Parts: sequence; structure tokens; C-alpha cells
Amino acid sequence: MIDIHPDQARTLAAIVAHGSFEAAANHLSVTASAVSQRVRALEVAVGRPVLKRTRPVELTPSGHAVVRFARQLDMLSADLAEELQPGAQPSSVRLTLVINSDSLHTWALPGLAAVAGKVQLEILREDQDYSLELLRSGAAAAAITTTAKAAPGCSSRRLGVMRYLPVCTPEFAARWFPEGAVTKTLAVAPVIVFDHKDELQDRYLRSVSRRALQPPRHYVPAAHEFGEAIRWGMGWGLLPEIEVSEELRRRTLVSLDPAAHVDVPLHWQQWRHGSAALDEVAAAIQAAARPLR
Repeated sequence: MIDIHPDQARTLAAIVAHGSFEAAANHLSVTASAVSQRVRALEVAVGRPVLKRTRPVELTPSGHAVVRFARQLDMLSADLAEELQPGAQPSSVRLTLVINSDSLHTWALPGLAAVAGKVQLEILREDQDYSLELLRSGAAAAAITTTAKAAPGCSSRRLGVMRYLPVCTPEFAARWFPEGAVTKTLAVAPVIVFDHKDELQDRYLRSVSRRALQPPRHYVPAAHEFGEAIRWGMGWGLLPEIEVSEELRRRTLVSLDPAAHVDVPLHWQQWRHGSAALDEVAAAIQAAARPLR
């Protein structure tokens, strides 16, 4: 059995959080030498390196596991303090979550607001196709992801499906799509893309053309402004059905193809050995996700 001392695990977490041995030493109010000694002792206990001594430092797979342990330990300690002295002080439980912009913009925030008085939240914004890496690394305790299979040390729950519709203004449609959304016009009509990780628009393009198209692109990396760019007629793009259904009814936006859509399955993954606070956040997220398909 591997015996990991909590101070050693927390020291490694501090090194990662603050970027160097020296910064971790300042945060922990110990000497840099003490930090080095704790890391060496930790590597002896684990039996392999836990980090690469680069600038900034990089964790090994074993190091990621130790950092997850340190952060889980902090959550459990906060749970214990609340159980022993309920309500004695504001919650010291801090949770880092990874949530994609569209979920934050459309349905997730009300769920998080419901538990905001019981836990301190840090929300990292990341595309749902990439969020799992932050969970695996120990940087976050939970994530909304497209991956159903649970990451090591985590549990996975299905939230539902976000349906995206290709939309634009009526004026944009009249100018660029008089014959409908066909390959020759999709190849030249300007498109709005969230960032260079965003593949939704290309998924729709491939579904129509069966090949890669390279229309002019405007990159707008913020959920609200992304939608506004479409509403201002800068281009077409895919927006969540739950966001645009009323605008489609009023015809302030129109669909490029009423039968077309791109579905993105969403799952909630969290550390299996978490805390009562993490479970409460998970329940709030699941309740908020009910509008999803």
C-alpha cells in the first residue's frame, strides 16, 4: 500500500497552482528546501517521478493522481469542518468546474446559482470536447464533457443533448442562400466560428457537402457576442435550439435548413471520491439540465 502524506500531496498541488518550487514555498510559508524535500519524499513513496522539473513544471501521470488526491482531501476536510461545526463560518469548500460557454450561457448558471451560498466556485470555460483534460489533470473536480466513458477516478452521468441549429438573419439568407443551403453557397457565405477548437460549423458543412469547405470565417470567442454577430448579419452559425426557438418563431432569425441540426451529447463527470458539496453541485447541474433533449 502506498502511504501518501497529506503535506506532501498538498505541496505538489501548490507547486502546480503557483508555477514553481519558490512560489509554492511562499504560499506554504516554508523554505524552498522544505518543498524540495517533500517532493523527493513523495517520489520515494510513489516509486516514480511526480513532475518534470521544467519551467513551468509539468506533472507526470502519477503527479496528476497525487494532485487529485490533495484536492479531494481538502474537500473532505471542509466537509468534516462543516459537520463538526455546522454554520460556524462561511463555506470554505472551493470547487473548480469546467463548463462550456453555451451551457453557461443557456442553462447551467441557474443551477450553479442554487448552490452558490454553500460552496465557492471557480468556473473554467472550455469547449466540451476538451474539458476532460482539465479533469484528468486534477485542475478541476468536475466537467461537462461530450465523453460518456468515465475518466480514471471519476464517475459519469448523462445530462442530455444540446441541439444546435444553423441560423442567420432573413436578410443574410436572402443575399447568400437564394437557392437554399447548397454546397456552392456554403463554400462562399461567411460563417461565424467561436474559436479554433470549435468544429460545430464544420460538422454541419460536412453533412451537406460530404467534403471540407473553407468559407470566409469570423472568430468570435464569447457566447453572447457569437450570437450577436449572427444577429447583426456578419455570417451564419450554429446556435443552441433552446436559445433561438423564439427568434425562429418570430422569424428574426431563420434556419438555413429547417430539417438540419447538429446534436452534442453532454455528460457530467466528477471525481468519484469527492465530497458532499460536489455531490450537491452535481444534483443542481442535473436539475438545471432538464430542458436538454
